[in-house]
Amino acid sequence: MASYSVDPGDPDASYLSFWREKHLCTLTTLRPDGTPHVVPVAVTYDPGARLARVVANGSSTKVRHVRAAGAEGAAVAVCQVDGRRWATLEGRAVVSAERERVAEAERRYAERYGRTPRPNPARVVIEIALTRALGRG
Repeated sequence: MASYSVDPGDPDASYLSFWREKHLCTLTTLRPDGTPHVVPVAVTYDPGARLARVVANGSSTKVRHVRAAGAEGAAVAVCQVDGRRWATLEGRAVVSAERERVAEAERRYAERYGRTPRPNPARVVIEIALTRALGRG
C-alpha cells in the first residue's frame, strides 16, 4: 500500500470514494507561535471547486487562527484515517460568514454525515482552497 499524490481537482475514484465515506477528520492550523493546533472536525471535499469545507463556530480557536492569517488565508491541512487508509488535503483557508456559503457547507455536511448540523447563529465556514492531496488507499 504505497502513499501517493493526487490532483485535488481531479482525484481518482478510490480517493474520492474514501472522502465520501463518513469519517471524523482533523484540521491543523498554526498558532501565532507557529506550533500546530490540531482539532477533530467534519470535512466535506468538493474537487470540482477545489475546496474542502469545515463548518465552525465563529468564535472558535480554529477560526481565530485562520482569520489571523489575513486575506491571503492560512496554510492548513485536513486529514482522515481509517486503519491503514488515510487521506490529506492541504491548502489556504479563509473564513466566510456569507449565508449562502454557510448554507452550502451545511448541505454538504448533511450529505456526507447523514444529519443536518444543529442550528447555530454564529456558524461560519472555513473554506480551504486546495493545493495538494495525498493519501494511502
